[in-house]
Amino acid sequence: MVDRSIADIRKDYASRELLEAGSAADPMQQFGLWWNEALQSEIDEVNAMTLATASGDGMPAARIVLLKGFDESGFVFFTNYQSFKGMQLAENPRACLVFFWKELERQVRITGLVEKVPAAESNAYFESRPEGSRIGAWTSPQSLVIPGREWLEEAYAEQAGLMAGHHIERPEFWGGYRVRPIIVEFWQGRPSRLHDRLQYTLEDDGKWKRERLAP
Repeated sequence: MVDRSIADIRKDYASRELLEAGSAADPMQQFGLWWNEALQSEIDEVNAMTLATASGDGMPAARIVLLKGFDESGFVFFTNYQSFKGMQLAENPRACLVFFWKELERQVRITGLVEKVPAAESNAYFESRPEGSRIGAWTSPQSLVIPGREWLEEAYAEQAGLMAGHHIERPEFWGGYRVRPIIVEFWQGRPSRLHDRLQYTLEDDGKWKRERLAP
C-alpha cells in the first residue's frame, strides 16, 4: 500500500545546471570546484558523507562518516580499524561515498578502492583531535555490544583518569582510510526530473573518460 502523504512529497529542482562545457575534465578538479561552492554556501556539516561497504559475502552496510581530506589520490576518513566498517573493508577493500548537498541540489557519488593511509598521516590527524575525542578513541570498542550507556561513561572516566597528565598517542587499532576513486558521478537536480548526471571513469591509461548518464 502506498502512503499518499509520502508519495506526494516532491521538489522540483531548478537552481543550477551541469553541462560538459562548464565542467572540468578531471573529476577531482570538478569535486574541488563543487566543494568550494558548498563551503561558501555554509552548508551544515558539509563534509558529511555516506560510506557504503560490503563484507566478503556481499552483505552491504552504510553509515555517515566525515571527510577529513581529499586530493588527487582520493578521499580520506578516520575510524576504528576493528569496527564493523573496518572488518568489512579488511574483507572487501572497496567502497562507495555519497555527498548530498541539498541546499545546492547536488550529489556526488564516488566508487573506489580503499587502503589505509600511512601511520604518519593517521598520527598527524589524531594529534589534531580534541583531547576528549582522543580519549574516546581508546575507550570505545566500536561496533561491539556493550551493557549500556553507564558502562561507556564509566569506561571513559577510567580511561581519562589513566591518561591524565600523559601524552595521548594514537592507538594502533585506529587510523585513516583513503578511497581511491575509479568512478565519480556528479548529479545536479534539474526541472521535471531531467537531472544532469556526468560520470567520470578511470581508464587503464590513467586518463578519465567523461560521459553523460540518463537521469
